[in-house]
Parts: sequence; structure tokens; C-alpha cells
Amino acid sequence: MNIFRFAGDMTHLISILVLLLKIYATKSCSGISLKTQELYALVFLTRYLDLFTDFISVYNTIMKLVFIASSLAIVWCMRMHRIVRRSYDKELDTFRHYFLILASFVLALLVHEKFTFQEIFWAFSIYLEAVAILPQLVLLQRSGNVDNLTGQYVFFLGAYRGFYILNWIYRYFTEQHFSRWIACISGLAQTALYADFFYYYFISWKNNAKLQLPA
Repeated sequence: MNIFRFAGDMTHLISILVLLLKIYATKSCSGISLKTQELYALVFLTRYLDLFTDFISVYNTIMKLVFIASSLAIVWCMRMHRIVRRSYDKELDTFRHYFLILASFVLALLVHEKFTFQEIFWAFSIYLEAVAILPQLVLLQRSGNVDNLTGQYVFFLGAYRGFYILNWIYRYFTEQHFSRWIACISGLAQTALYADFFYYYFISWKNNAKLQLPA
């Protein structure tokens, strides 16, 4: 593992911890898209099917379990917790995420590295993760104002993808048979989706002002 991969994993973990902090400390999920969280839960469940077949390292296994458990816990809180679910912005979270699931699955059937059950679902998870943030970005744009913890959550998610791009570049130049081009292209597309958010996040940080996105 290189430093960029580790930094990516840590920023990803921080983003989840920030979101859990927001939910448990404030007993609120206002500004958080349930649909994005459901997509992430599906991403982790389908990507980490190799938990049952392959062992890479203790670190790898723990991280996979943490991402699966945390994503399911967040979805449970937003759907089932008697206090948290009351703050869910259902009227703003109307993105039709089922189309993203369908499109990602069809694309995985057409474009993959191997036509096997595990590889098809790995490709599906990569494509779905690339667009899973869309319901969240749309919700934030509709609401306008973004609270501090929600803004930090999205920022760390974007930073995680940025570090992974550096990881892929590093591996391309240091590994003889690096061929995860599906992850590279999808990661670039996913990072591009954050560009507008990063711009307004930087402006708010520079001016020491509350983060606001244009409607």
C-alpha cells in the first residue's frame, strides 16, 4: 500500500465519522440524502463480495467491514431511528436514484474486466459509486445553505477520491501490470462531480463565511 491509498482510505473514513457525528450528536439528518446513503450501502455490499472468498490483509478486511457496517447504520438511522428520521428532508431528496442503479448495472454487463459474477458486481459498484453523490449534491443545491458538518462530510468524500487518483497514477508508474482502468475513469468522472462544490467550499473557507450553494 502506498501513502496516497492510505490517505484516501483515511479521508474516506473521516467523512463517514463526520456524518455519524452529525447524526448522533445532533440527532438530525437534515441536509443528508438518504438516497445517496442507500447507494453507498449498495456500493459496499456489492464491491466487497470477496470478503467471503479472498483474504488480502487484516487492514483490508477491517476497512471493508467498517464501510459496510457504517453505511448500513447510517441508512438504518435515517429510516428507523424515531428521532433522527423526523429531520429527513424527504421533499428535497427526490432524485430518482433507481435510474442510477439500473444504468450502472447495464454498464457493468457491457463494460467489465472479466465476465464473472464477482467482477460484474465489482464493476457495478465502481460505476455506481461514481454517481452516488448526485442525490446529495442536488439536495444541497435545493436547500441552498449547508451546515458545517454536512459540508465537511462532502468535502472529505471528494478528497478521498482525489487521493485515489494520485494512488492510481503512482501505481501506473510503479507496477508493471496495473490495469484497473475502469476504476480510474470512473474515479475521474466522480471527482469532476465535486468540482462545483469544491469551488464554493473554498470560497466560503477563504471568506470565513457559511457555505452556500447556488439554487
